[in-house]
Amino acid sequence: MGETEKLDKAPKESWFTGLSAEFKKIIWPEKQSLVRQTTAVIAVSVVLGLIIALLDFAIQYGVDFLVGFNF
Repeated sequence: MGETEKLDKAPKESWFTGLSAEFKKIIWPEKQSLVRQTTAVIAVSVVLGLIIALLDFAIQYGVDFLVGFNF
């Protein structure tokens, strides 16, 4: 009771062999798709950067206006 069978472990493969097998399973995107997606990411990043810069400028102008406002 409570005894378990001693199971033989499966032989370990080389780490690089396993890594190579996993890389073969990857479905790499086509060049055209990769270029299109990269262009979209760069365009969205630039647009968001410009929006954030404009908001920063507007908020800074507003704060400077309020701080310089004399009662």
